Amino acid sequence: MSTDPTPSFEELPLDQILQGDCVQIMNALPERCVDLIFADPPYNLQLRQPLWRPNMTKVNAVDETWDQFADFAAYDEFSKSWLSACRRVLKDQGTLWVIGTYHNIFRIGKLMQDLGFWILNDVVWIKTNPMPNFRGVRFTNAHETLIWASKFKGAKYTFNHHAMKNLNDGLQMRSDWVLPICSGKERIRIDGKKAHATQKPEALLYRVILASSKPADVILDPFLGSGTTAVVAKKLHRHWIGIEADETYIRLARQRLEQVVAEPFDESVFDVSDAKRLAPRVEFARLVEDGFLQPGQPLFFQRDIAQVGWVKADGHLRLSNGIEGSIHRLGSFLMKGSPCNGWQHWYFRDEQGEMRPIDLLRERYRQRYNLK
Repeated sequence: MSTDPTPSFEELPLDQILQGDCVQIMNALPERCVDLIFADPPYNLQLRQPLWRPNMTKVNAVDETWDQFADFAAYDEFSKSWLSACRRVLKDQGTLWVIGTYHNIFRIGKLMQDLGFWILNDVVWIKTNPMPNFRGVRFTNAHETLIWASKFKGAKYTFNHHAMKNLNDGLQMRSDWVLPICSGKERIRIDGKKAHATQKPEALLYRVILASSKPADVILDPFLGSGTTAVVAKKLHRHWIGIEADETYIRLARQRLEQVVAEPFDESVFDVSDAKRLAPRVEFARLVEDGFLQPGQPLFFQRDIAQVGWVKADGHLRLSNGIEGSIHRLGSFLMKGSPCNGWQHWYFRDEQGEMRPIDLLRERYRQRYNLK
């Protein structure tokens, strides 16, 4: 590791690329100062010989010194150091994403758990156009794995669930992401050769950042490379901090950032947080107390006139078989034990006889009392 003097920062170096050893630089930052970390560390690919295509052209593989380690113990020591530094600067409600391949991701996952991180998901990036296995001795490596983790078990964290559904044509987004590798115009080249062997596609970082951060959040990339994380963060109006040791990569990243002209910030456009989930809590009983619903009024489960619950004076529902409970408990009962958000599954008839979700009444209650 570098022996340069440890830097010091009087204030958070927002929207800057910092050159040097990522552990030293992160340890010089204030504790709990970043909201999201995306780390694309060296994979320790352990390449021992050049790779050749069938036509005898050489494959531009990852053979830089930054991906070379003496053994697994050296790689584990390196990984534990930067993961510990990440944990120090991550806010308690922040999350960490780490990407890797079979060469390193299992070792990193173990170290993350040892350090106290709580794994939320492992996401598989399935490449639509992976590099073939030219020697034909193994399956083609067609995916990489991302580990998404909170700082500790039970921590609150940002997850823009509905934004991910919208990106996925209205369906809940799964943990397998089918995206092409970085190629074409997006791939940065110098004299016809890849400028960075492991440049990640912007689409991948778009999902990561949109899913787990908010506008003005601070996003840290301790291995910035060609700058993809910073570029996408800038486009989405997030602050960013990039750390990179290589001067060539820093120049590339700065050139890319200079070309980014972000659209003017409009909260209604860039803030994709779930407004309903973050809205002030309103109990069902408040609707009964305030006259939005009447005792004895029928509600219909999923618009089914055969599945009726009658509103009780105490804010519970009662089914025809005598079972009583909350809108959520009775909804779960009718769904044979599946979790149920009663606000979205119970319906009332409006003045015109149309079926409407009771969530509409909750929103009217918030508007009446200016609850935001």
